[in-house]
Amino acid sequence: MQSVFDWLRRCHGGAELLATLNLLRQPDFVLPTGNEIGPPHSALNGPCNRCWFYPRQPKHRYCPTCASIMRHTAHFGHDSVHAAVIWAKLEPLPTNLAEGQGFYAERALGSYVHDDRHFLLILPRRAIREWLQELVLYHGSDLRGIIQIFPTVGSRSTLGIGEVLCRVVHYESALSMRKLYVRFYALAYQVLRTHARDRQGLLTFELNEFIGLLDMAAIFRTMLLPEEQELIQALLKLNNPQEEFFYWGRLLGRLSPAQRDMLQAWQIRNWSKEQVRLLYELMDYVAIY
Repeated sequence: MQSVFDWLRRCHGGAELLATLNLLRQPDFVLPTGNEIGPPHSALNGPCNRCWFYPRQPKHRYCPTCASIMRHTAHFGHDSVHAAVIWAKLEPLPTNLAEGQGFYAERALGSYVHDDRHFLLILPRRAIREWLQELVLYHGSDLRGIIQIFPTVGSRSTLGIGEVLCRVVHYESALSMRKLYVRFYALAYQVLRTHARDRQGLLTFELNEFIGLLDMAAIFRTMLLPEEQELIQALLKLNNPQEEFFYWGRLLGRLSPAQRDMLQAWQIRNWSKEQVRLLYELMDYVAIY
């Protein structure tokens, strides 16, 4: 018998994961409870082409459960593109998370409480900041654990969302539970290269520190036009100090006083390349004020 988490791990794309989570909410949707398995794979027959466990429906490639999931997957393609996945291990698990109340219930695209310490949550990317702020407001001083944030993947990706989920579950055992930490993966494939990202200081943050970084990204995105953001990013990548000084002066001449004050107060020209990279990665997770 396959557990709920087993079905989640079988999902390949983000839309498939959303379809599975939403079907689990429906009272008329029941996961198979029997131990009947499909026939061995052969040229003429075999088990379900998705779960590779249960028998296929007559004249169909999938078992009834997988067929329902695949039918609903098409409805969640748009939501999946703009979503982020949260896998968290918290001690203690907040009551509102376990009961699906508050901001968690209002904005969640999908959710699953695994046990008394773990939960899975899918939110629109630009709702992550508000959700973390609510978590700090109501539970920040009491919670310990790790929150891991990563984007969804497309159906054609070579790395499935189920594999990414298994990776982040594995990583949590090596992390400290003394405080509340956030692990941030800007791209799904970064779960395969955690050591390099960790050495660059782009992976693990204390919760308040991560919220502060999101606040900076929101201010940056609000105060600068897209072409100005791209120009600043290009200037900060220059390796010639004289060329950078020349073009930076021209840039400041076209910005408003408020924009110049922000950049000078932040001393953004002195940031490392890793800090600049993180700022631009986080801009996908914040909205304009």
